[in-house]
Amino acid sequence: MVPGPRAAPARAQLPGAPAACVWAIPAPAGGSGSAGHLCLGRCADVDECALGLDDCHPDAICQNTPKLYKCMCKVGYTGEGKKCEDIDECDNDFNGGCVHECFNIPGNYRCTCYDGFMLAHDGHNCLDTDECMFNNGGCQHVCVNTVGSYECRCKEGFFLSDNQHTCIHRSEEGMSCMNKDHGCAHICRETPKGGVACECRPGFELSKNQRSCILTCNHGNGGCQHTCDDADDGPVCGCHPKYVMHVDGKTCLEREEAAVDISEGNTTAAADVDKRVKRRLLMETCAVNNGGCDRTCKDTSTGVHCSCPVGFTLQFDGKTCKDIDECQSNNGGCDHFCKNTVGSFDCSCRKGFKLLTDEKSCQDIDECSFERACDHTCINHPGTFECTCNKGYALYGFTHCGDINECSINNGGCQQLCVNTLGDYECLCHSNYKLHWNKKDCVDTCDVRCARKKTEKRFRKTIRTLRKTVSRDQFRIRVSGTDHEVARKALKPSEPQQSCGVGQVHPGNRCDQCSPGEYSPDGFKPCLPCPLGTYQPEAGRVSCFPCGGGLTTRHSGASLFQDCETKVQCSPGHFYNTTTHRCIRCAIGTYQPEFGQNYCISCPGNTTTDFDGSTNITQCKNRQCGGELGDYTGYIESPNYPGDYPANTECTWNINPPPKRRILIVVPEIFLPIEDECGDYLVMRKSSSSNSVTTYETCQTYERPIAFTSRSKKLWIQFKSNEGNSAKGFQVPYVTYDEDYQELIEDIVRDGRLYASENHQEILKDKKLIKALFDVLAHPQNYFKYTAQESREMFPRSFIRLLRSKVSRFLRPYK
Repeated sequence: MVPGPRAAPARAQLPGAPAACVWAIPAPAGGSGSAGHLCLGRCADVDECALGLDDCHPDAICQNTPKLYKCMCKVGYTGEGKKCEDIDECDNDFNGGCVHECFNIPGNYRCTCYDGFMLAHDGHNCLDTDECMFNNGGCQHVCVNTVGSYECRCKEGFFLSDNQHTCIHRSEEGMSCMNKDHGCAHICRETPKGGVACECRPGFELSKNQRSCILTCNHGNGGCQHTCDDADDGPVCGCHPKYVMHVDGKTCLEREEAAVDISEGNTTAAADVDKRVKRRLLMETCAVNNGGCDRTCKDTSTGVHCSCPVGFTLQFDGKTCKDIDECQSNNGGCDHFCKNTVGSFDCSCRKGFKLLTDEKSCQDIDECSFERACDHTCINHPGTFECTCNKGYALYGFTHCGDINECSINNGGCQQLCVNTLGDYECLCHSNYKLHWNKKDCVDTCDVRCARKKTEKRFRKTIRTLRKTVSRDQFRIRVSGTDHEVARKALKPSEPQQSCGVGQVHPGNRCDQCSPGEYSPDGFKPCLPCPLGTYQPEAGRVSCFPCGGGLTTRHSGASLFQDCETKVQCSPGHFYNTTTHRCIRCAIGTYQPEFGQNYCISCPGNTTTDFDGSTNITQCKNRQCGGELGDYTGYIESPNYPGDYPANTECTWNINPPPKRRILIVVPEIFLPIEDECGDYLVMRKSSSSNSVTTYETCQTYERPIAFTSRSKKLWIQFKSNEGNSAKGFQVPYVTYDEDYQELIEDIVRDGRLYASENHQEILKDKKLIKALFDVLAHPQNYFKYTAQESREMFPRSFIRLLRSKVSRFLRPYK
């Protein structure tokens, strides 16, 4: 490329060269030679690119040549060098080579994949992600991977709940949704008249038989690896032009690797057209296939008229009903979260808030109103709460308080003996010593006050002698730092003075304690800095602690052990041994959060740590199995709940109801580590025998609640953790109820609607509401403690409707 005119020359004379560069002779137009000026003599080339003398576009590369330079657009750009424009690689028939989505970026492009797929190593193709490889896809029983998605399945005798992950025991009898032959492909809903209505999971459409569900491209790309198009009979898969369809009709192979015959293309036969015409003629009456209407069909003089229920809108074809996404308008009126559902929507609240009975407004949960919220003091905050402990106690496991062993921290600061007590501690002294006023130091039995009285007695005797020997009427004398006026008639201090105790100095008329890093051997001398090799972390002390081991300090007046010049710097979880001059790991049951300390802190109360070398009080855990077992209500909880439970622990509980009572259990949420071999597990069965009837068993985390009745009249429950795991665990309440209500309770807990709605799930997590429900279930007469107004204010309307229909059917089974 030819550069524009430049003020600077493009040639330079070599040092010592006899010739010079001449710029006065232009090169002949159209002739050969330099496209600039004629150079005479031996001249050095100038690198215009390096000197910034080029006029190439910012998206071009400047390349120096022996004569001048040339501009070339970078890869991904097009142009002649002085002007370069970005190439949109995605704007072609091959979509940039991307099989899903192509995004153009300056000078380049990138391919991305739909949900359920991951980008292949070539950066263009998309491969299915096997969601079942991670945490079993979140499925309680069986996870089955599909192209672009996955699905959970249940073992024999169970069916998939509406959350699409957990499994609920299926009844063998009855006509409800709990019956194994209810006929719904996905979700079964019970109607007020006792029938069933089917619904489909997101990404599926209910077929015209109102039972089956048709897959659409909105779910896992319709099971297609590349492209998906919705058709009447389901998704139709296609492949990128560089690929060919596999015989399975879903996955795609590169052409050079494909060994399939693709000559059989999809054609539309004339017979298919005839079928569609006949089908439309038959649809002219609601008596045939509901007139082709999705929902409601009505025969009119002009033909069938289709309509949709509340929550749906009729589409342009006049047949199809499409769900209205209420959340798109004003968040559905929800205070916090809005989740669209088929034909309706659900409001839910942030953690720490509860949904009010209008099912839209959110109110802060006052956790402090719960029983056992905190061991000592509970402070409520919007959306959360905080536990604090009384003086002398430390918080562990978020809500529990344990006694602090102050004596484990530098001997409690005691000079001699330290004795820990519940919520406090005290310092003691050896014989011939007594405790100083600061409650930590020990002084001789005849302390300074005792010595002062003796000194004053000798002082008075001396004054009497001085009066006789001194000729003046009065004079001043300083004794032990105090000015006194001596007169013939009386002896008195010059000014009223306050007596100072040991460990204090006396500036003016008041007593102040010595600061950390200082000490005072008596009450009259000024404070002295701690000598080298000693330190004092507290105020008002009469001595300093030695570093030990012959260590010195960096300076006098040290206030911390960290000021001692140790041979190594110990990290948290260790303490410095002044005998061996090595860092020692804190023993089990102790911890140290700081660098360079010479002690470890004992865990509060009866807690301990899983391992040695702990660095934080949060690693202190109570190993006692939690819970309260009663004949009517109770709960079990993992050790140290709601803090993480300890490793290598085992708990066993036995629930034995009174005669003619059954057990209902609610698992609001459970947190166990994700492990392939189920290292930590919770199991509930009839007895300790592994062959006995099992009611519940899990080794995974489930944050969605579930309620179920015991399959046996009594329960043996075991929780076990292995040596390397820890998690939050669980708190599981239970209630025993009269066996006459067994059919009603089973009907309630096995209804998918109890778990499908977000606000229903929150009921099962609300400790106050569960307590009220259990109170009535355990003693039905307690129902009359709650007025109708209180019931309406406690529970959402949808939940009350659910219970009312169940109770009415139970009380009047033949109506």
